[in-house]
Amino acid sequence: MNNLRIILAFSNNTLRIIQTNTHTFVPKRTLFASRYTLLSRSYECPHQALRGRVLNVPLRPKSTTAAQAEKGDDIFLKWFLLLIPITTFGLGTWQVRRRQWKLQLIEELRRLTTAEPVPLPTDPMELKTLEYRRVKVRGRFDHSQELHILPRSPVDPEKEAREAGRISSSGESGANIVTPFYCTDLGINILVNRGYVPKQKIRPETRMKGQVEEEVDVVGVVRLTEQRKPFVPHNNVEANRWHYRDLEAMARVTGAEPIFIDADLASTIPGGPIGGQTRITLRNEHMQYIVTWYSLCAATSYMWYLKFIKRVAL
Repeated sequence: MNNLRIILAFSNNTLRIIQTNTHTFVPKRTLFASRYTLLSRSYECPHQALRGRVLNVPLRPKSTTAAQAEKGDDIFLKWFLLLIPITTFGLGTWQVRRRQWKLQLIEELRRLTTAEPVPLPTDPMELKTLEYRRVKVRGRFDHSQELHILPRSPVDPEKEAREAGRISSSGESGANIVTPFYCTDLGINILVNRGYVPKQKIRPETRMKGQVEEEVDVVGVVRLTEQRKPFVPHNNVEANRWHYRDLEAMARVTGAEPIFIDADLASTIPGGPIGGQTRITLRNEHMQYIVTWYSLCAATSYMWYLKFIKRVAL
């Protein structure tokens, strides 16, 4: 009995303490809580209903360190984004200079290919400085050792000048005929690109009228050896299929000197290959690049001005 009395007395005291004390808690703010409200809930006792009330509690202002850090980030972003219009302006100016250089180069090539021809020098070092220079020679062709550079399309200088910088094709395919030429005045054999023939005229027996044996005068343009470009097939010496101008290999096959000239149009022999197959028109797309880069510069400059000077939300 005494133990039961002690237990009942302890229970009554515990219940009295719970009834006379109120417990308050503040939950963490979530996505569903208002920015300026905190929920406070009170429980008077386990038997009472839940009561809640909303308290308006202002948030503490940002610390000075956080504000300075945010300001520093804005300044960094401002000057970093300014690099875009500066860079595009520089690229546009670079393309202006490139265009001027390309126009000067094209004009220089035209001047060389239209100048009065000079006698062909035999000094290899001097020849290296005469590419695209017009020269004249006199001698005879050795048609038994002609080489075929293919596939090739005919050169139309006026058309190529109009379509400079565009990828186009004439739709006609054939070959350039390279023939050893014995220079009677120099006593050496050189290589002469006589010109273009269509596919059905590649075999010598199909153009016998143009296979002259007598001495002729040839005016042409000096050309140097050519490096194989990517995706261009290797020359097939055994099949006489040449895809690029390898003067050393051509000289070994024909026994000629590694001296190469493109015969001009006036040197064309009736019934033979069509001369004047020197391409002097270079790709010149720099004006398109100039417009593109300067347009990007103007657009990004205006957006930067709105964002960081006018403070317009973009």
